Amino acid sequence: MSECVFQRYRHHVLAIVRELLPDVPEETLARVELTPTRDPAHGDMATNAALLLAKAARRKPADIAADLVAALQKVEGIAAVAAAGPGFVNITLDPAVLRAVLPVVLNVGETYGQSTAGKGVRVNVEYVSANPTGPMHVGHCRGAVVGDALANLMAKAGFDVTKEFYINDAGNQVKALAWAAYWRYLQVLGTKMTQDDFSALAPGGLQYQGEYLIPVGEALAAEFGNKLAEVDVDGAPLPAPAATWLETVRGFAVTHMLSAIKEDLAALGVHHDVFSSEADVLARGVTDAAIDQLAKADLLYNGVLEPPKGKLPEDWEEREQLLFRSTSFGDDVDRPLRKSDGTNTYFANDIGYHMDKVARGAQVMIDVWGADHGGYVKRMKAAVKALTGDAVPLEVLLCQIVHILRDGQPVKMSKRAGTFVTLRDLIDEVGRDAVRFTMLTRKSDAQMEFDLDLVVAQQRDNPVFYVQYAHARCRSVLRSAAEEGVYGAVDNAALAGAALDSLTSDAEMALVRRLAEWPRMVEAAALAREPHRIAFYLAELAGDFHALWNRGRDDASLRFLQAGAVDATRARLALVAATAVVIRSGLAVMGVDPVEEMR
Repeated sequence: MSECVFQRYRHHVLAIVRELLPDVPEETLARVELTPTRDPAHGDMATNAALLLAKAARRKPADIAADLVAALQKVEGIAAVAAAGPGFVNITLDPAVLRAVLPVVLNVGETYGQSTAGKGVRVNVEYVSANPTGPMHVGHCRGAVVGDALANLMAKAGFDVTKEFYINDAGNQVKALAWAAYWRYLQVLGTKMTQDDFSALAPGGLQYQGEYLIPVGEALAAEFGNKLAEVDVDGAPLPAPAATWLETVRGFAVTHMLSAIKEDLAALGVHHDVFSSEADVLARGVTDAAIDQLAKADLLYNGVLEPPKGKLPEDWEEREQLLFRSTSFGDDVDRPLRKSDGTNTYFANDIGYHMDKVARGAQVMIDVWGADHGGYVKRMKAAVKALTGDAVPLEVLLCQIVHILRDGQPVKMSKRAGTFVTLRDLIDEVGRDAVRFTMLTRKSDAQMEFDLDLVVAQQRDNPVFYVQYAHARCRSVLRSAAEEGVYGAVDNAALAGAALDSLTSDAEMALVRRLAEWPRMVEAAALAREPHRIAFYLAELAGDFHALWNRGRDDASLRFLQAGAVDATRARLALVAATAVVIRSGLAVMGVDPVEEMR
């Protein structure tokens, strides 16, 4: 028996359609859907087959729907079928078919919902990739959660997923970090130089002034003593020539900051499989090789770009530059790869990095970026398309800004960080689970307000609490049944053998239907690259469970534990246990822990 009821009956629909319409191409059939109905009164599931195939078959949707209804009435497990609307077909299953989902859930546990839809395709999901110049902040948090949940979701759907972090450890920003770390080092040594005087020496001034760099300066002093500095006539530390310390301090600072970033991500429950270095990609000549490949394909030329309207981007110069014909691949303008001084643009280095991912076996690349990088999407997709012949798609998920509120007002900035609310501040305030779940309660490209008061409130409006409370209630019922000791074994394996015929009420069957939807939800959310759908599903599942719990207060026949009715109780315990399994399965995708009891 197929684990996914929707896939099982979709196969029936497709088999019938192939027989009714043998000339319809397979690529059209692949778009046939079988989805839950919005109203249970209309059945358990509906298909768009008649409407979708009408044009290819050159028949009216209503005629195809009528033939489909006649054929589906003969399929085992279907209790009723009817045409609806302009060509939809609604299907009502025998309740026994839906109830049979419960032993499947209980037998396979949290693996319920795993799919082969991904067919083992190797997917590289790159997310966070923050410059190692400061602590993780709230702006990074949403991308970290979305990327991590998406990777988990796609792995559950059968993709071969690699979680990757790109370290931007080349270029001017890390040089600025080195100067800032060196200033903290001089301070630890006791320099009499003023910050303003040192800032005048640093190219572009002292750019990173947060207190988070003090430990880096202390670590430098502990590691090197005064070897990286000079002294004045009184023996006070002074800056040495940059050439004598810059690379040492740069590498040291990047390593220290990356370690702090990994600690913050670990606190959020995020762990990457691969950390790729921009400096390493450049050193291995990957970027040069990618540029050479574009040149051989006659996709590069020397030219001068027209000045863009509005604010000028960093990579624009009113001089002749090496340009990539990105407009040939859907971009708005051609893009520079090298500046007039011969150095690479950031775009050129990013091209090399993406080609490195392809060389390492990525068959699909998914980048999770902040919304401020939206203007970068077309050029990056154009470059990947040009270099791979469109064989390796690049997909980009943009994450909008998050506004942190308390008492309806923006939260004050972090003194430690200097200019922003840190990720660790947020985790310490409300906890990892609340952060992760809440970040997934909106689609990533929608702006969101993170209300510190709401995410810790024990009320229905708080989806984190609402879902975890449903799991805690499930576990409480099972513990009570075990303590009473009159209902037999209540582990999943034992409950999988329970007789389920007594589960007949609307509220019970609504919960069963929702559990049956989980495998389809995993597949649909993964293929759409929308991990927020899992949060929505869990909230709906929790709502169905809480509704049944509340109904039991007024109707004794719906209570989970029924004295003197062992078989009926065991059926309900099977439903409760299966609900707990699916909640755990969904929370695992989100990276959120289930709770055994609410405190």
